[in-house]
Amino acid sequence: MASYFDDKTILITGAASGIGRRFAETVASRGVRKLVLWDRNPDVLDEVAAGIGDKCQVITHGVDVSSIESVTTHAEKLKSEGVVPDLILSCAGIVVGKMFHEHSAEEIQRTLDINTTGSMWVVHAFLEEMIERGSGHIVNLASASGYIGNPRMSVYAASKWAVIGWSESLRLEMGKLNTGISITSVVPSYIKTGMFEGVKAPFLVPLLETDQIVELMIKGISKKKSKIQAPFMVRFVPFIKSLLPERAFDWVAGNVLGVYRSMESFEGRERDKEKE
Repeated sequence: MASYFDDKTILITGAASGIGRRFAETVASRGVRKLVLWDRNPDVLDEVAAGIGDKCQVITHGVDVSSIESVTTHAEKLKSEGVVPDLILSCAGIVVGKMFHEHSAEEIQRTLDINTTGSMWVVHAFLEEMIERGSGHIVNLASASGYIGNPRMSVYAASKWAVIGWSESLRLEMGKLNTGISITSVVPSYIKTGMFEGVKAPFLVPLLETDQIVELMIKGISKKKSKIQAPFMVRFVPFIKSLLPERAFDWVAGNVLGVYRSMESFEGRERDKEKE
């Protein structure tokens, strides 16, 4: 049976860990021709490439998506070699996990640069070539926090609200221009990648296993879905917010579902703490 990923070139950011890494490892055996893996930790990318072996061609670059110079330099290098991705998957992301007033200016800027602006820069670097070719697929990793605010996630939530708004607008633009380019937003709740180590899963919204969300992504991308939302309860959040008065929704989210307490025991990933 033919796979949607057959003979495709896929660029993945944040490919050294979490969803990005697992997605790369999974699709490598599903007919992909070439994987381009970008991350700020190139040594770990070498390990990922070694694990993939000869399943497909793997290109690794140490790219910091928060740096326009880094993104542009490596994008131009790929294009000079005739490499324009068929699919771009933006997984690079960080979370600080503090009350807003506790953030430093650097932490605010870094979160927005990596989670939002970096994704835009990566897509922008290849979009004209995709439009000229008449095909492509852009997949942006958002978050359920882009639907609902949460204490200790103000900057992270802002970055993911922006990703959702940008993705929806980009989808409409690409459709209006008949470019043949699909846009998919992935909107998960907490995932067991280490990035949200210590969080407490809200009621009815269990922590997702990495393999679980990756398989959902593979299925949804193959069907060119505009949104992939998980777990099931996530897709109802915008609807419930539209029905309930603000105070009523806050009471349900905070006291019934426990969403607003979920970050109280947050620890995060050690390597991210070291870089803050």
